[in-house]
Amino acid sequence: MKILVLSWEFPPRIVGGIARHAAELYPELVKLGHEVHLITVEFGQAPPYEIVEGIKVYRVSVAPGIDFFQWIAHMNESMGDRGGKLIHTEGSFDIIHAHDWLVGDAAVALQHHFNLPLIVTIHATEAGRHNGLHTKTQQYIGQKEVHLTHHAWRVIVCSHYMRQEITHSLRIPWDKINVIYNGVRAEKKCIPVDFDARQFRRQFAADGERIIYYVGRLTYEKGISVLLNAVPRVFAEMKNQAKLVIIGVGTAEELKAQAWHLGIWDKCYFTGFMSDMDLDRFQTIADCAVFPSLYEPFGIVVLESFAAKVPVVVSDAGGLPEIVRHGETGIVTSRNNPHSLSAGILEILQKPSLGEQLVESAYLDLCTRFNWSGLAQQTELIYKDISAK
Repeated sequence: MKILVLSWEFPPRIVGGIARHAAELYPELVKLGHEVHLITVEFGQAPPYEIVEGIKVYRVSVAPGIDFFQWIAHMNESMGDRGGKLIHTEGSFDIIHAHDWLVGDAAVALQHHFNLPLIVTIHATEAGRHNGLHTKTQQYIGQKEVHLTHHAWRVIVCSHYMRQEITHSLRIPWDKINVIYNGVRAEKKCIPVDFDARQFRRQFAADGERIIYYVGRLTYEKGISVLLNAVPRVFAEMKNQAKLVIIGVGTAEELKAQAWHLGIWDKCYFTGFMSDMDLDRFQTIADCAVFPSLYEPFGIVVLESFAAKVPVVVSDAGGLPEIVRHGETGIVTSRNNPHSLSAGILEILQKPSLGEQLVESAYLDLCTRFNWSGLAQQTELIYKDISAK
């Protein structure tokens, strides 16, 4: 089967979770015998064309725009043009697979011009991120999501929570939606052994301090402000023998100001961007990963912590309770509740044997529920079902 994929991000261009999703799903589909052509956006020194683990990757240039939405319009023009040329030169495709609204105009245009089935994966919704559509910008994006999903033959989401959400917010029939979890390649997680762990650790915390960390985008819906409100209790009960490390980029200045006003500035470290290699190293010396999201369709970063064998504490937002089985593979706390979150963190820090049990069970889950090979087979079944119609 020949598949044309549209994704506005693909490594080395990484904006959110879509890049990792695409980079890990499609090589497995190639292994199953499918031919995958992926159109994305040019980035840095990445070549305009290359084959990545069997995926034929085409990176298109995008003319600048006066704002983000004009840039998106130009991106869709470039993707549509490249997709049309591909279909003419490579022969007809069996499926178009588009990821989120940003590539929707190109996907729908190619679908109708070449009379091809369209499958769409929705990774998150604008209404979900903002608890409704309150501004003209949000309403515009919401309309784009509706337009794309209503043209799709099938819609894939990453959790049962998301299936319920888009049924209501995008008005999609229940039987048009399939749930396929995200995954992670646990075997690709590099556990370094050739570095001075103690010296590396001292970049982030003093000897004897337990390390709590968050990694991801620094945006409102990730709930980092809730984490900052939770840790004063943690620091007090740990007799100040704990440190919070926040890894990522975004609204850092607001969060730094919050830490200052809470009087915990000296117990918090905002690292900014961290490379994958340093993150692999960091996770070997960390004690607890925390993901306190207010909205979270899935949460690939949780799986990455599973793979690194770091005990996790999450909120019960969105799809997180589907990933983390409370008391078995991690600790699930109440969303937007600093007291509940601090209690969960303390449970990990004060009960080392519990943490060991959690990480072992979580790692086993990666091999069963979150293995990309099995998830690719589930995706293949949808392709075959659609192409048979």
